[in-house]
Amino acid sequence: MIIEAPPQILISHSSLNSFRKPFQNPNPNFRKHFFLSLNGSSLLTPLTQFSRQANTFALPTSDPGLLFREKILYIENLKINARKALQQNPNLRSTPLSSLKSVEDCLCSMGIERSALGRILDMHPQLLTCDPHYDIYPIFDFLLNEVEIPFPDIRRSVIRCPRLLVCSVNGQLRPTLCFLRNLGFVSINFQKALLLVSSVEGTLLPKIKYLQSLGLSYEEVVNMVLRSPGLLTFSIRNNFMPKVEYFVKEMRGDIFQLKRFPQYFSFSLEGRIKPRHRLLVEHGFSLPLSEMLKVVQKNTKNQQLVFKDKFCHAENATRILNEINCVF
Repeated sequence: MIIEAPPQILISHSSLNSFRKPFQNPNPNFRKHFFLSLNGSSLLTPLTQFSRQANTFALPTSDPGLLFREKILYIENLKINARKALQQNPNLRSTPLSSLKSVEDCLCSMGIERSALGRILDMHPQLLTCDPHYDIYPIFDFLLNEVEIPFPDIRRSVIRCPRLLVCSVNGQLRPTLCFLRNLGFVSINFQKALLLVSSVEGTLLPKIKYLQSLGLSYEEVVNMVLRSPGLLTFSIRNNFMPKVEYFVKEMRGDIFQLKRFPQYFSFSLEGRIKPRHRLLVEHGFSLPLSEMLKVVQKNTKNQQLVFKDKFCHAENATRILNEINCVF
């Protein structure tokens, strides 16, 4: 039996069963881009996909060279490094152009602009040959219905962390979500969604244990993480260790100051922490971490009064205030 589809495309009834059922999206604006197939089956395919395929088949060709060149031009038009993509994903050579376009349609249906699409696919070229209904839609389903990220923020989450699209829901995303909620994260917004790609055993727990090794209790570390979630994204070797060493040895600081101001780890050691600390030492005084590291606004009356109290002379306070403000 043959069913007539949009112009220039014929879909056999048996081929309908080859589509996997996509997720159930609660957003009405998302549903309007899809249609239900005949006989009530759950075939949800972007309408734009058929129009693109129709254009593809309008001038059929069997020349493998021309087909391959057309595919390469399509990839390069998306600002993707075709050579790198072919090296990292050899299956791209045999994948039809229509499959690549179905991936584009899938991502665009979630609000991702074509300009951002190329960057995402260039970072993870394995996405070019995936099956959207099997590999991508379940991730969107998870982010929408389990993480409960609002539909408009799905785009922002993926652009901020494209790696979300290549992570297993059952093997990576869901276990990490459970761990974060047990820590006390009530909600995961698009800014925190990048935490979901971190391994619990390999990444998150070691960072928590390292902070505990400094003499902080588990509860104190958890409170630090909830106040400054970025702590879970920092490297132990490249961030925590050198900054703790400088804080303890050079600044002679108390570890419990880090508990009160965990944002210390988010500042550049060479670009902000060391220059500002050395400037304060040069003038013979010290400040709490938060006051030392935060950007100082120039010449405000209240800040001059604060410096006046600390350094006794308003003229000296103004000069030092300006010097600190120049050290970023």
